[in-house]
Amino acid sequence: MSPDSSTAPRADGDGTGPVPAKAAASLRGRAVLVVGCRGRMGAMLCRRGKAAGLDMRGVDVPLTDAVLAPACKDAALVLLCVPAAVFADVAATVCAHLPATAILADITSVKVRPLQQMEAIWPGPVVGTHPLFGPATPDEDGLPVTVTPGRTAREEDTALVEAFFRALGCSTFRATADEHDRAMARVQNMNFITNLAYFALLAGQEDLLPYITPSFRRRLHAAEKMLTEDGTMFTGLFEANPYSHEAVRQYRKMLNVAAAGDIELLCRRAQWWWKK
Repeated sequence: MSPDSSTAPRADGDGTGPVPAKAAASLRGRAVLVVGCRGRMGAMLCRRGKAAGLDMRGVDVPLTDAVLAPACKDAALVLLCVPAAVFADVAATVCAHLPATAILADITSVKVRPLQQMEAIWPGPVVGTHPLFGPATPDEDGLPVTVTPGRTAREEDTALVEAFFRALGCSTFRATADEHDRAMARVQNMNFITNLAYFALLAGQEDLLPYITPSFRRRLHAAEKMLTEDGTMFTGLFEANPYSHEAVRQYRKMLNVAAAGDIELLCRRAQWWWKK
């Protein structure tokens, strides 16, 4: 399935697929290589993969020929867990050592551009993925992963990538790269931008401090890590997503409704999230 295909996302059955043990069995004898194994996400995937009994390999900088040659040999699945700034360079370096049958995959939070980059470098099967959780999330079953098959991926290639995540106890669902990025622009990027704009608006207004309410403190606390430790990362994700500005324009329309005084309309729309 092409990353810009109009084909609808396919949920696999109930969204969970095979139980972890069955998924792990389908990977028996197939090595999984994590590039960026010392990063937070890469380390988490290595740890969970080993716990599931998979043949996990890991490499990290320096990515020399001496390191990559043995690690890439006979690798069935290669997961790029590296920052966007070095993504294309790392992919090119790694692909020079891969067997022709290897599946090249990534775990980035945007999909359109990384799929294009991987397909420009690697003539073999390419599959994009996005685990919709972070490295600090408790190990629990059913954590969701989006899978976006590239143009060169066969059904069995995509199924193998899904089997890897299911072996870790995750659930998977398929989408095109465009569908994924449109959704993440509204869910992840707008969560970042609206918090960023809100706290930037109020910054430096010390006369507000006596009026801080518990609900404001809860929002302040919830946004702290996103806007401080992870601010650079979320800024990069916003800029890399081709649908971010469209989402901002849609949000601005809602602000215009509020500015016009029709708060009740917005309340009715917002209550969709809590409908029974």
